Amino acid sequence: MMSEAKYAVRYCSKTGNTKKLAEQIAATLGCKAETVDHSIQSKADILFLGCSVYWGGIDPVIKNFIQNLDAKYVKKIVVFSTSALAERAYPGIQRLLKEKEICVSEDNFYCRGEFKFLHKGKPDAQDLKDVSIFARKFLEE
Repeated sequence: MMSEAKYAVRYCSKTGNTKKLAEQIAATLGCKAETVDHSIQSKADILFLGCSVYWGGIDPVIKNFIQNLDAKYVKKIVVFSTSALAERAYPGIQRLLKEKEICVSEDNFYCRGEFKFLHKGKPDAQDLKDVSIFARKFLEE
């Protein structure tokens, strides 16, 4: 009998956009979405890690979380992100995780997030449906 995969969802969200995605992923996987203030202290086959991209790049809180990750607890990381202007957080996070020798899925999720007058209502119902479909793919791994 195969053991059941264990998932974890961690995120950093200043405006609530990434939090919406994190909560949808967690609901799809049957786990809890927590901020990166909650470290990973038990084994996770897949950690879904979410953040936004800001003008200055990846938030220092995410960088600190990655620096403190222990490869013995996490087999693989899947990145999801939002932003109003800059594109995906994936390349920057991938570089940081390679230094930690933690496997990063090449498959990642990105959508626009609402910021001031830009992208009103994003992530919207379609984005939440899309991120749920995205997360379900990992249930089959």
